[in-house]
Amino acid sequence: MIAPNFKKFENGLIPAIIQDSTTKTVLMLGYMNEEALTLTQKTKRITFFSRSKNRLWTKGESSGNYLKLVKVQLDCDQDALLILAAPTGPVCHRGSDTCWNEINQSNFGFLSALEHVIATRKTQEDTNTSYVNALFNKGINSIAQKVGEEAVEVIIEAKDTNNKLFLNESGDLLFHYLILLQAKGFSLKDVEAVLKSRQK
Repeated sequence: MIAPNFKKFENGLIPAIIQDSTTKTVLMLGYMNEEALTLTQKTKRITFFSRSKNRLWTKGESSGNYLKLVKVQLDCDQDALLILAAPTGPVCHRGSDTCWNEINQSNFGFLSALEHVIATRKTQEDTNTSYVNALFNKGINSIAQKVGEEAVEVIIEAKDTNNKLFLNESGDLLFHYLILLQAKGFSLKDVEAVLKSRQK
């Protein structure tokens, strides 16, 4: 169990940064004293020390939007906590996902940006300048066939020793799979949800 030396902090309080354990989005900042941290680790529900109420306060005790504890980390200088949590609803008392009014959703970095580009090209009118738009216009059968072709290419290159060709074909497969997902009305987040539901 994490046990900082609370006596070295002003009023015995240490800042606690709350981060979504799945999306890695920063949700809020609170303060904990030793009792709050102990209770958090015991109950697995994030509990703070409220400076305004001057008492322990479990996030969600009024709204029902609890923060389930996943992991507690103490930073390198031992003067701040990073708490990974699973939110059960909006975190901010104003109803937003985070206290910075951000949407808390998975972000797959460049792949999310690529999904956005594909969505933009899907509605582009000039098919002569957009391979993606032209593929969408050909319909689901053509898109699915292209994914199949790229999958075969990946299998062929996997049996060879040319890693560059294997990675290039893998990139082509992933690119066309993203197109197929959007053609079916889905995204990587939907696939992520399926994989998460299989966790044991």
